[in-house]
Amino acid sequence: MVTILTATGNGSGVVYDEDGLIVTNEHVVRNATTVEVAFADGQRVPGTVLATDVVTDLALVEADRTGLPAAEFQRELPQIGELAIVIGSPLGFQNTVTAGIISGLHREIPGSANQSQALVDLIQTDAAISPGNSGGAVVDADGDVVGISEAYIPPQAGAVSLGFAIPSATVIDVVEQLREDGRAEHAFVGVEPARVTPEIADQLGLPDTEGVIVRSVIPGGPADEAGIAPGDVITAVDEEATTGPEDLLAALRNRDPGETVILSVRGVDGRERDVEVTLTERPPVSR
Repeated sequence: MVTILTATGNGSGVVYDEDGLIVTNEHVVRNATTVEVAFADGQRVPGTVLATDVVTDLALVEADRTGLPAAEFQRELPQIGELAIVIGSPLGFQNTVTAGIISGLHREIPGSANQSQALVDLIQTDAAISPGNSGGAVVDADGDVVGISEAYIPPQAGAVSLGFAIPSATVIDVVEQLREDGRAEHAFVGVEPARVTPEIADQLGLPDTEGVIVRSVIPGGPADEAGIAPGDVITAVDEEATTGPEDLLAALRNRDPGETVILSVRGVDGRERDVEVTLTERPPVSR
């Protein structure tokens, strides 16, 4: 467990290998090329930001130190009710530990699609996560990392103990791609999704607010090639209901470029149809 210090603030990180590779959140090191890495033994060393992935909000930092004890990352999802221990540097308090349980799996933060593509398919915990915990470890009773702290819903929003972490399986997949190629691949459908509000449903004469309305289509993209048009409503991906944009993003998170999916679509004429779409690789995303 380490603290990541930048010119604009601090976050947390986890030792990925003994040669100084640290995994953290992209938003912790955003706009930085160099950082300072503080260890539990009090030593501080320079760090270089090697690669970032905006889609999953993960980043790799190389610390100028070797012989480190690497964390064990659990590839399997934890069980609901299992012990969850959050380790990080909330508000700059280094090596802080909070505890709770795993509250849920495959969570999406409602409304997050308008802010970030990373806030989907997350682990939920009631262990306290605060500013500065970002990029730190969520570990189980055996000390294995089951997730990387990502976000929390603050009490001002009426929330109590709602924290979220990126599952370790996602972390391993993205980190291995970043360390090998400097970038990670993600499936791309080529639409700008939006929530169907009551106002939109009334304006378009839709029977309900279920589904994801296609605000725009990327010319020449997979959806465009498959005949999907602005105003269409995507109601399911491979028969899994999409009640909002977050569901659509979460469904794509588990697909690879080149895979074919079946989108259930309600057209602007009100007709229902199934559309076969072959996903491509997402174009580079930057902040």
